[in-house]
Amino acid sequence: MREKKRLRRGGCPAGPPGPGKGEGGPQGRRAQPGAAAEGRRPRRSRGALRAGAIPLQRPAEKKNRRLSLRKSPLTGGESCGKIEPEAKTRRDPMNPAKVYYTDLRTRDGDNLPKKLQRLIRAAGIADIDMEKKFVAIKLHFGEPGNLSFLRPNYAKAVADVVKELGGIPFLTDCNTLYVGRRKHALEHLEAAQENGFSPLSTGCQIIIADGLKGTDEVEVPVEGGEYVTAAKIGRAVMDADIFISLAHFKGHDSTGFGGAIKNIGMGCGSRAGKMEQHCSGKVSVNPKRCRGCGACARNCAQGAISYGEDRKAVIDEEKCVGCGRCIGHCNFDAIRNNNFNAGELLNRKMAEYTKAVLAGRPGFHINMVIDISPSCDCCPTNDAPILPDIGMFASFDPVALDEACVDACNRQQPLPDSQLADNMAAEGFCDHHDHFTNNSPETDWRTCLEHAEKIGVGTRSYELVRVR
Repeated sequence: MREKKRLRRGGCPAGPPGPGKGEGGPQGRRAQPGAAAEGRRPRRSRGALRAGAIPLQRPAEKKNRRLSLRKSPLTGGESCGKIEPEAKTRRDPMNPAKVYYTDLRTRDGDNLPKKLQRLIRAAGIADIDMEKKFVAIKLHFGEPGNLSFLRPNYAKAVADVVKELGGIPFLTDCNTLYVGRRKHALEHLEAAQENGFSPLSTGCQIIIADGLKGTDEVEVPVEGGEYVTAAKIGRAVMDADIFISLAHFKGHDSTGFGGAIKNIGMGCGSRAGKMEQHCSGKVSVNPKRCRGCGACARNCAQGAISYGEDRKAVIDEEKCVGCGRCIGHCNFDAIRNNNFNAGELLNRKMAEYTKAVLAGRPGFHINMVIDISPSCDCCPTNDAPILPDIGMFASFDPVALDEACVDACNRQQPLPDSQLADNMAAEGFCDHHDHFTNNSPETDWRTCLEHAEKIGVGTRSYELVRVR
């Protein structure tokens, strides 16, 4: 078990040096052919099936460090639909989850949407019975002004495969808790359209999962949850028969990185669900914004809201249960959260929300490790990427998927003139031997994956399978 490092400003954990010169993506040497596609349906794409296993070491592990510094085999090669196992992780070699990977190289007659389709077919998406099933494709439409969000072309590639398999796909996301242009469904749809998402560009409809004001939710029990009893999930997400996550993998200033689990757990929470994950405690009223319209009081089930002589809303903290419904019903953004959780608690709650979303139905997950911005696509701007583009990953296991993407990122060299490079060049820099912690030193992404594994969302052990 790897020693857990407390990652805070001023404290520098001991560990091996960061990625060395010339490192690339997942690497290692080939072994004897094995059963790369064992248990999977035969591939429909051209090309023969090849297999070979490659050991992989985490850069943060001192043991076998020399192996992790070997040149990556993930560059070059033919793009012909062939698949081969690349690597296995260290934690549970007896029961690793399969994570499928493809790079971004293309040739004449090929393109990235086609490669994405080959990837998800190789990863076994056709094993899901989609005939006449509603399929939610959860993604982030991007805050207007941000240009690092996933292009609609990738959503269309996934939606087209779903339709080929007999499914009825729709793109979805939930409204935001913060004040922006996606806090209610009308603005959210406008933002999505402004960023190029439409039935024409994606081949399917768009549904804002938690409704007009972010209050259309379903309370879903979290089996084995330690922090959340019942997760508040957007209704359209829970109404779907099948769930697919299409996530942009990038940095994040609260959770360390954003991948499959953040896309699912945080992204599928209603506005009240997002508040439950972000905040511990009550809400308060900004009197300068309050118009005294009465909407918050009418929708408060606890009778916690009254009005003073100035007709401004007042919240009784003893009666308030922190459900966040008043935030959704306030059209003037006058109600705010008082206490934001620390990163560790946020990460654990996010893992429990993920379990609620995925429980009891088929799920499939895709991470696009491209345009790796230092912050979330929720920001109305995007800074320069901190790492080079790596590729596309897919798996039935969201925990293994995120772990594999982190490992691949940590084998890259930071890009110059980026937030990460600036942090590492700053006077007094403390190297945490992890790009995402160096990017946002007060975060601890490991707590999310550790807790997700603990409660049964997935495993951090994986076998990496390359798709060409």
